[in-house]
Amino acid sequence: MKALNPLELQHYNRHLILDNIGLEGQLKLKNAKVLVVGAGGLSCPLLQYLTAAGVGRIGIVDNDVVDQSNLQRQILYTYDDVGQPKAVTAAKRLNQLNPHVNFDVYNERLTQHNVLALFEAYDIIADGTDNFPTRYLVNDACVIKNKPLVFGSIFKFEGQISVFNYNNGPTYRCLYPTPPKPDAVPNCSQIGVLGVLPGIVGSLQANEVLKLILGLGDVLSGKLLTFNALTVKQLVFSFTKNPSIHITTLEANYQEFCGISEKEIITEINYKAYKEQVDNFNLLDVRTDAEREDYHIGGLHIPLDELEGRFKEIPQDKRLLVYCKSGMRSQNAIQLLEESGFKNSLVNLEGGLLQQNLL
Repeated sequence: MKALNPLELQHYNRHLILDNIGLEGQLKLKNAKVLVVGAGGLSCPLLQYLTAAGVGRIGIVDNDVVDQSNLQRQILYTYDDVGQPKAVTAAKRLNQLNPHVNFDVYNERLTQHNVLALFEAYDIIADGTDNFPTRYLVNDACVIKNKPLVFGSIFKFEGQISVFNYNNGPTYRCLYPTPPKPDAVPNCSQIGVLGVLPGIVGSLQANEVLKLILGLGDVLSGKLLTFNALTVKQLVFSFTKNPSIHITTLEANYQEFCGISEKEIITEINYKAYKEQVDNFNLLDVRTDAEREDYHIGGLHIPLDELEGRFKEIPQDKRLLVYCKSGMRSQNAIQLLEESGFKNSLVNLEGGLLQQNLL
């Protein structure tokens, strides 16, 4: 077991004098290995508190970049970080908070192809993601690799926290056996979120991780804690393991498992790729009138809420690149056009104008 050096003894003083932690507990933290999936709203406070507490090795996996809209809640980042990889930026900032922690940076998307190898090296997995395909992927990999999973999610003013697969306890699929229909539960880029909420929920996730490492308290296994930021009410619901659920292999495709077609996945390009073949595309802006007046990159403008009645106005002589602020409304527009029988090839502007640094 690694010992604490003189600087660490000073850094962790308040832990060392705390009943039930002390030197033995701090050494448990120093020798622990935690992988945090995602580096967004939930993961920012989660990573900060795990780092400050002295968890010895922390992995961060995220392939996203910082954009300006993140700064309302993702408090690890600043304006200077916009456009930079989140995982890389987070590790640099966290190293300033505690240089005694080792960080593994995975600037890549978590998939069924890399998840098992990544999880193998860690004791605990913490999920800070915001989409159902990744949540089911993370859960299934934790079951296969026998790793406890600390889960958090947020929706507008409410949050949820639980611990899955702890000591062969209930898993995410025991609570949510099947995923919701696509777009049935929008994410924060579509409906917004109170900026302080991920700070509260992410901190509660960090609390569960520390409890697991230290062997303290009542772990939220078989329990779902819900928090309402407007009423400040916390409720805890119990659930049990479903004996009929057996997870031995990963799904072949988690997007398809969650009802997202392969076509939706591959029909995206970034702005640079579009400019290289601009003559092959027509453009459609599905943002609001006010957004259009502020800035646009050209093309036909039909707000999303008017699209169903006006799609016949769209020329069909070329492929159609659909864009909005974040890339979510444009995805919804593509789905609507496909359902309406639009025949031409439809392509989404990846991440919208924000991710392409066009706003």
